[in-house]
Amino acid sequence: MNSKTYALITDIHSNSVALKKGLEIINSRDDIDKIIFLGDYFSLGPEPKEILDILKSKTESILIRGNHERYLLEKIWNDDEPSLEGMPQDDPLLHEIVDNEKWTAEQIGDEGIEFCNAMTISNRQIVGNTLVEFCHAWYERDEIPPTMEEALQWRDEISKKNPEIEQFIIVHGHLHIPREESKENIKILCQGATGLPFDEDPRGALAFLTVGDSFQWNIIRFEYDSQSTIDMLEQRQPPFYKNLQNTVRYAAIRNDI
Repeated sequence: MNSKTYALITDIHSNSVALKKGLEIINSRDDIDKIIFLGDYFSLGPEPKEILDILKSKTESILIRGNHERYLLEKIWNDDEPSLEGMPQDDPLLHEIVDNEKWTAEQIGDEGIEFCNAMTISNRQIVGNTLVEFCHAWYERDEIPPTMEEALQWRDEISKKNPEIEQFIIVHGHLHIPREESKENIKILCQGATGLPFDEDPRGALAFLTVGDSFQWNIIRFEYDSQSTIDMLEQRQPPFYKNLQNTVRYAAIRNDI
């Protein structure tokens, strides 16, 4: 049985400095079979067009759509009562984030919207007797990652049709904080966020997953020039930018400005 190693990037949120540093680390290795991007590429941060240009060059990679790509496709800013991760309609922050989505769509243009539309909501890889489901949050939704109970039910359904599968792995993004849960023959993994961590560690995050002959899950935290991202937010001033500056500084949701 062979092994495969995947490099994982997620939740870039228009932080091109973090993305470039993460890709530099990945490219320094010669054992990567595939780079998989787990969603939320363009919205919130200062450089959506730069992110689009980088991602368009990664033609051999797998790009999975996140909830923020869906917001762009749905043109959420046209909704009378936009729905955004359960935020109440009277929350002024909701409207700032929705304005940011509109600004982002204007930056990436029709080309970027078409790029988002071509993405898939999940990708399934089978290596030997191991099945890996890569998704932003879950294979049938993009805003709520699976509970372990849901994951076990999902495993049972797949096992009925694929009795040869012995190990199950779900790798998702969205949380912006690391997650590693195991039960029986299933693992749920999340590395955190490449461009906008929420775990009070301001370093970027990427991960390497090896499956097959062996299992390895390595989260890499890396330093990057975060001040450059903060400065670019100040220069371009997209909606919600002051909150985002503090989130980059402190690696935590900071709406106390």
